Amino acid sequence: MPRIAALLTLAIGLMDIGSSLTPEWHSRLEDLQALLPMAVSRQASAFTVVVGMLLVLLAAGLRRRKRRAWRATVVLLGTSVVLHIVKGLDYEEAAGSAALFVALLLAHQEFRAKGDPTTRWRALGIGLLLTVVSIGVGFLLLHLRENRIAGPQPLSAQLEQVVLGLAGIPGPLEFTSHRFADLAFRTLLTMGVLTIGTTAYLALRPPEPRPRLTDEDEARVRALLARHGDADSLGYFVLRSDKSVVWSPTGKACVAYRVVSGVMLASGDPLGDREAWPGAIREFLREAADHAWTPAVIGCSEAGGIAWTRAGLSVLEFGDEAVLETTGFTLEGRTMRNVRQAVARVERAGYTAIVQRIGDLEPRDVARLRAQVAVWRGTETERGFSMALGRIGDAADGDCVVVMAFSAEPHGAEPRLRAVLHFVPWGRTGLSLDAMMRDRAADNGLNEFLIVSAVRRARDLGVKRLSLNFAVFRSALERGERLGAGPVLRSWRGLLMFLSRWFQIDSLYRFNAKFQPTWLSRYVCYPASADLPRIALAMLEAEAFLVWPRWVWSRWRGYLPRPSTRLRGGAARTASPDRHQRRS
Repeated sequence: MPRIAALLTLAIGLMDIGSSLTPEWHSRLEDLQALLPMAVSRQASAFTVVVGMLLVLLAAGLRRRKRRAWRATVVLLGTSVVLHIVKGLDYEEAAGSAALFVALLLAHQEFRAKGDPTTRWRALGIGLLLTVVSIGVGFLLLHLRENRIAGPQPLSAQLEQVVLGLAGIPGPLEFTSHRFADLAFRTLLTMGVLTIGTTAYLALRPPEPRPRLTDEDEARVRALLARHGDADSLGYFVLRSDKSVVWSPTGKACVAYRVVSGVMLASGDPLGDREAWPGAIREFLREAADHAWTPAVIGCSEAGGIAWTRAGLSVLEFGDEAVLETTGFTLEGRTMRNVRQAVARVERAGYTAIVQRIGDLEPRDVARLRAQVAVWRGTETERGFSMALGRIGDAADGDCVVVMAFSAEPHGAEPRLRAVLHFVPWGRTGLSLDAMMRDRAADNGLNEFLIVSAVRRARDLGVKRLSLNFAVFRSALERGERLGAGPVLRSWRGLLMFLSRWFQIDSLYRFNAKFQPTWLSRYVCYPASADLPRIALAMLEAEAFLVWPRWVWSRWRGYLPRPSTRLRGGAARTASPDRHQRRS
């Protein structure tokens, strides 16, 4: 029903615009003049254009079952019925609007979705959209009645006529019909008033705050991490400040999410007691349904995927997470030759590594670390959502571990910080890689050196496992290069290799594979196959692969964290560490 209502609303809106811009029946106008002044009829035509424009814009909201869109559409359809009668006794158009009006009233239960959070910046987008639509309608009006325009009609003169008309100022064109000149003036002025009024209202009204992790939520999440943090290496990333959480009725589990372009995107597994996962998932899906958001999950484990499928979602394998078991890790053997050589080369160059928890660093050292990381990041796009914390050095993150590489400087100068790995806790005995940062002028192999240094210090830190990078579609890359791979698998691998020119999918997988890790599959959950393109775009936007122009992005700066890192993960960090170093 919502889709049908949206299509019909769009059709009625276009019909209203066309009906107002085309000539009326002369016989009906003569009958109408006996009841109403002609000025009233012309103004009704102008209002009908505005109603049609608004109905076209509201169609998208109806499709998403928005309650506010339904209310506005019902009011506009009732107004449309009256305007069609007043402007020219257009019974056919009035009947169409009335029929849809009645249908929407009968189907009011279908439109229960709540409105999305708003900001004052929405005024800019709506204002620009209404301006473009108004100019387009003005050009259409002049084109349909071009026989009523005297003299030459250059495009520049038509544009000037439309733009000035929106402000109520006469333009350069001359008209042969006083009736049409009055209609054009009223129509353009009404659209201009609508554009200015709507923009001013949206700009001046108080914005609704976007969802964020509250102090109470953070305290409850940290309590769950203390009890259940071992279950998922991505659990600590729930503490990103641009995520919100929904809780199970018992409060023993939660799902972290962020809304991106109408997609309610969760990350990782539900956090907490597995017996409470179904309750948290139901609350997540209910919240999505209440707002007509498309629910989706990125980066869940096999256990999480099973829980989401039981709730009705479908699952697609998305990639693999590389995990090192520190107790059995060794640099010996032919398979570790590349890593062993890289580490030895860095050590010969005089580099040293320091592995410490953030809470053990002096405040001045934390300040220097932050400043250096900010210099390395520069103006590069900040990436990460599902596998990145988005900050470094906060007092609340004292259990995080930082691995720093220092180069030996000549003449006894103080060693210089050249690269950093930042790990977040993975329960009591694990660490999960959050970010890799380095000086572009430093030697190759620093990241291998830092990972091996972290493994060597693991016993002192009580760490038994390290979660490294996330390799997107690893299994496809691996199977596609095997002898005997079929044409479909080879074609899929070829596409991934082509995309690696921008996203470096293959190079990141090969960097991970050098350490001979254990691969743990990660999944994407979605409602239906038709939703996958929209979900994919939302994932790209959340991970900052799809970045809005700076003037659009600036509206979110007050709501999103400012991580000073090159972030982790196949979906959260595009550059392979080795590849990044070779570029520098």
